[in-house]
Amino acid sequence: MEQIIKIDSIDDYNKLYGFQTWHPLVAVIDMSTLTDYPFPKEVTYSYGLYALFLKQTYCGDMTYGRMPYDYQEGTITSFAPGQVVHIKHLDNFKPNALGLLFHPDLIKGTSLGQGIKQYSFFAYSSREALHLSEQEKMIYQDCLSKIKMEVERPIDKHSKRLICRNIELLLDYCMRFYDRQFITRENVNTDLLAKFESELDKYYQEQQVIRNGLPSVKYFADKCFLSPNYFGDLVKRETGRTAQELIQNKVIDLAKELLLGTNKTINEISLELGFQYSQHFNRYFKRKVGIPPNEFRKK
Repeated sequence: MEQIIKIDSIDDYNKLYGFQTWHPLVAVIDMSTLTDYPFPKEVTYSYGLYALFLKQTYCGDMTYGRMPYDYQEGTITSFAPGQVVHIKHLDNFKPNALGLLFHPDLIKGTSLGQGIKQYSFFAYSSREALHLSEQEKMIYQDCLSKIKMEVERPIDKHSKRLICRNIELLLDYCMRFYDRQFITRENVNTDLLAKFESELDKYYQEQQVIRNGLPSVKYFADKCFLSPNYFGDLVKRETGRTAQELIQNKVIDLAKELLLGTNKTINEISLELGFQYSQHFNRYFKRKVGIPPNEFRKK
């Protein structure tokens, strides 16, 4: 039977691997210091924490969702509360990773807590891990060392603010590194955009709309084997528009063709485009075009 390990607190994680708990809500981990390796061959982790790990050696296959991580030496993997990760370790491997774990309670009432959703890479999944250059590894390690210094000193009234600010700095750097990675993967991104456009055309040509209704970002992200967050960020960086905007533009273009090129009623057109009710289509069209469908057809 597959082993599932729940990690709901910093102390849970530290007890699992034999680390000392310096702070109840945050930890900086160096796996290379372990002398005993309590790692089963296959294990599933259920996270109740935020976590980032710089994997400095390949230790086995990691699966998140349905696809394997694009994961190798010098890779950052990141997880958010509620995520489940499956790992199949190599035989006789020795762990070598630098990690940061922090509980959601740490960032409540802070600027980091208010802005945590902007770090969309916590929800990235397949083929979306972050690969660091040697210089970027040094920046990551430097940020961790500052956090570690604060974590291991006695807690005072400044501790929470300084720890959170340094975590925020590290996450900002990770955002920069991801921006760089989007650029260096330009050919791959172009292929994915082409697939998005192709799948969007097929959605209506093959009448997927009858079964699924209006097309969603998640539908096309799944077709590209990407998480919705990563897919949305990729599309935004490559086109300057959100995936939702591109989908809406496609729907409006099709609506205009049907209004001007056929004698179908507004109700028939709305159903063909995936709207359950013609009133919804009327509001949608007017919001995007500025006038209702009937008026557009007359003009």
